[in-house]
Amino acid sequence: MQPTADIISLLRSQSGSFPNREQLVADYVSENLEAVTTIALSDLASNVGVSEPTVIRFCRTLGCDGFRDFKMRLAQNLAVSMQYLTSEDISDDTTAADVLSSHVLGVIIDNLRLLRDQISSEQIDKAADILVKARQIAFFGVGGGSTMVAFDAANRFFRLGIPAQSQSDGYLQRMLSSTLGPEDVVFAISTSGRPTELIHSAAIARQYGAKVISLTHPDSPLAAESDLVIGIEMPENPDIYKPTATRHAFLATIDVIATAVARRMPDQAKEKLRRIRSSLLTLNPPTGRQPIGD
Repeated sequence: MQPTADIISLLRSQSGSFPNREQLVADYVSENLEAVTTIALSDLASNVGVSEPTVIRFCRTLGCDGFRDFKMRLAQNLAVSMQYLTSEDISDDTTAADVLSSHVLGVIIDNLRLLRDQISSEQIDKAADILVKARQIAFFGVGGGSTMVAFDAANRFFRLGIPAQSQSDGYLQRMLSSTLGPEDVVFAISTSGRPTELIHSAAIARQYGAKVISLTHPDSPLAAESDLVIGIEMPENPDIYKPTATRHAFLATIDVIATAVARRMPDQAKEKLRRIRSSLLTLNPPTGRQPIGD
């Protein structure tokens, strides 16, 4: 599969280096990005004042097969880029640290309130019932946010005496899934529920009898490949400078599930936590209640 071409970056990086008449096309396209995605070849050539073959040569200079391929790639590029291309007025009163703190924290609090309304106690109970019996748990995530949540989840669960690991590499996810069995659990984490690596790894794990729990969008391909779905759908804030809302919701959900599992096995959980705390005495002498592991 060819990587998606960033046509906008190519236009910017090569600006001024195109042959003269192709540069005219590049300038016109740069100033009319959205309009060009629906324009006819003849109209574009006419608007720029060049021949149709010149437009086609310009498209091929950018690595496209032709004008149609160029328009398709540009449209795909714009679909995810427009919110970053439009100018945003940032006034002085929204850059002060105290205002930003209130603004960002307020959104996090609102998201957690929304999570409380969405989260299902039945799903949490079912997940805890499965995880408390697991021989081992493999937490899978890809990309930035889900990878971080998967790592944190594994960190939470090994402390309870349940062997747990996190994996973000697609190849290793598949390999690990193929070694699992009926006593094992894959816990897949994804905001969209669409990464191919996760979907395939979940299918492989289920093929060999492992249970698959997914923390993801409820109507997604990953959800369809899971034995139990903890469905979370968080609206993303239009402010592009803020961290994703789903990250906080996912971390909070993992905390809820881990607590539910710990309360199902209190003696084992307390003993494992006690041992961990004792192992850290020489590194972190006791000074009252502290988080385990700093």
